[in-house]
Amino acid sequence: MSTYLITGAAGFVGSALARTLVESGERVRGIDNFVTGNRENLDGLLGRMDFRQADLRDPDATALACEGIDCIFHQAALPSVPRSVLAPEPSHRSNVDGTFNLLEAARAAGVQRIIYAASSSAYGNQPGLPRTESMRPQPVSPYAVQKLTGEYYMSSYWQIYGLETISLRYFNIFGPHQAPNSPYSGVVAKFIRQMLTGVRPTIFGDGRQARDFTYIDNAVSANLLACHAPAEQVAGRVFNIACGAAHNLEDVYRALAHLTGFEGPPLYGPPRNGDVVNSLADITAAKAAFGYQPTVGFEDGLKRTVQWHREEVALAAAGDTASRR
Repeated sequence: MSTYLITGAAGFVGSALARTLVESGERVRGIDNFVTGNRENLDGLLGRMDFRQADLRDPDATALACEGIDCIFHQAALPSVPRSVLAPEPSHRSNVDGTFNLLEAARAAGVQRIIYAASSSAYGNQPGLPRTESMRPQPVSPYAVQKLTGEYYMSSYWQIYGLETISLRYFNIFGPHQAPNSPYSGVVAKFIRQMLTGVRPTIFGDGRQARDFTYIDNAVSANLLACHAPAEQVAGRVFNIACGAAHNLEDVYRALAHLTGFEGPPLYGPPRNGDVVNSLADITAAKAAFGYQPTVGFEDGLKRTVQWHREEVALAAAGDTASRR
């Protein structure tokens, strides 16, 4: 039986991967420094996996985490384009230095494969949709540059050291357990939580910017398929992970307003510096190389996500009521 390491295990995608692997009876180790990860995402998992609070910027802790590991799902990052624009140095340390430390530790420990959470922000605002992996990257934000740097490191460690690396370029992942309350939260989570609590969401820009929104189960499936694919088909390569359909923010707003029962119009703010205007993925390469196929569509994903947030809001309200008694 293989042993898996998940970096960023308390994060949105990392905890979803951990939950799937643990419930399948796999041996799982997870690390997280809780800078952006949420302990509640690990509820019900901590007694069933080897979890360590550790930071990838610490080479010694990273080396210990990699001992005895067969495959790594590298989900850890200091996310968000706006955050990197505001303060590029901390995200560089986490996203570039942390990834380098992990590669060195994995190489020393004899890890066979690393699946890297790359970002569609690497494409930037160049003309031409859908985005294909053969396009020349044109990153705009520091975050995009950092994630692209990780891709290049992954490819290098395959070519030079034979460490099997695969980069999955995520396109706007959303779903349950995604943090809704940060200034850097994903737009779907943020809109839902605001609508359910009676707050008018803000669309930054004119609302016509489109995204290839991708439900979390699709990202989990892609990681597991890539982990078990033959090396000759995937090692050293980059793959888009998305649904292959774009939805603009005004359409997303209307769909969420319908699902939540929210009746107010959106507020509008200025475009955010560093944001990509439009994204749409060609997912042909991932389908051909390891059989990736989205299992949950956009509308169904929105319904599942709204239901999860509705339950979370109800639990929080019940807790507030109990505390006042």
